[in-house]
Amino acid sequence: MIKFFQGFVKVTAYLIQLIVFRTKVYYKNKSEQSRKIKGSAIIISNHKTVWDFAAMLFLFSLRTLRYIMAEVLFKKQPLGWFLKNMGGIKVDRDAYDFSFLLTAEEILDRGGVVGGFPEGRLPRKDENGLLEFKPSIAYLAIRSGAPIIPVYTNSKYFSWKRARVIIGTRLYAQDYIDDTLSEKENIKRVNDALRGAILELENELNRRTKGEGKAEKAKEKNKAA
Repeated sequence: MIKFFQGFVKVTAYLIQLIVFRTKVYYKNKSEQSRKIKGSAIIISNHKTVWDFAAMLFLFSLRTLRYIMAEVLFKKQPLGWFLKNMGGIKVDRDAYDFSFLLTAEEILDRGGVVGGFPEGRLPRKDENGLLEFKPSIAYLAIRSGAPIIPVYTNSKYFSWKRARVIIGTRLYAQDYIDDTLSEKENIKRVNDALRGAILELENELNRRTKGEGKAEKAKEKNKAA
């Protein structure tokens, strides 16, 4: 049911998203990780707007993405009904209920794809840059052993500027585990690695788009001459 519903939404909204997102996709290394995902994976990205979820759905349109979402979204109707049918995994932050991790792990064990925003919330108006990461995604990555695909988006949706997204290469939590450390310390190591990967992608995207901007200005100058 979830696969069918999500697929239906992607097909019917495809042309609309081409207009409102106008997403240009970059890759850290396309030969290692493209938009095609084989097997289980955890997708993580920065989080600037509620539209990031929709952008990720169309970015990896060939797979059914089960996204971890805050309980407040499910309380709003008909949004809650829509997200439930889209396969949203509800996190009840106030109740400190961690059953969502078990649900996510089961999906990964079946070869599915789980998405999440490790920052855990949208930034406030006075907050700039990437927020600190919550430990849930790192814990899930350690438990499941599934590869993590980091993504950075500039979140320029519904704008005359194009939305630009860069997809990084796969990371594995096991590569950052130190058996001499406690579980808490290892979760922090993985968390720091994931946050560092997103920051690296942000810098790389800024570098590439800055270069494109210079090239466009040069073309305009040559035309004028």
